[in-house]
Amino acid sequence: MYEPNVVGDWQEYDEHAGLRVRVHRLEPAEPPRGRDEAAAGLSYFSLRVTVENRGARHYGIHLEDGQLDVRVGPDGEGAFIDWRNSQFIEGFDVHPLRRATAVLYAAAPQDALTHIDIQVQLRVDEEWADRRLWTGGIGVPEAMATATAVSAGPGSLAHQLTAYLKDQSEPGTA
Repeated sequence: MYEPNVVGDWQEYDEHAGLRVRVHRLEPAEPPRGRDEAAAGLSYFSLRVTVENRGARHYGIHLEDGQLDVRVGPDGEGAFIDWRNSQFIEGFDVHPLRRATAVLYAAAPQDALTHIDIQVQLRVDEEWADRRLWTGGIGVPEAMATATAVSAGPGSLAHQLTAYLKDQSEPGTA
């Protein structure tokens, strides 16, 4: 089964030796000047996508609008992506031991920010690489996480995980 990456994890490309990518710094942000009205009623956030070359040759990288998709909330609704103020990687040669970073600004309802999925499809040397998915969230309240675990039934995975962690944290258990 394919599992998404957690925000902050590196993902390597098998078809491009030494090339890896990650989504990181998923955090609240202020709307850029002039975008206050477009984001009325929404909470602004930003994320970074970094491409790193640990290989022996350089790669021509493209990471532009349309190659990033941001979905929020349990139903996976599309976030408002501020393409005008985001910074992309457009035809940049990433040489060995170098990085290039794109910064994306987006907005969504505050209650949907606890679940954010970011899909990235990188173009390397004019060829499309496989899509990669990262998942994370902003501002998951501890009380909400505890309430979810407590409200889950005794046979649920959340209940089993909570019981296991509780057993591991008790003194005298190994």
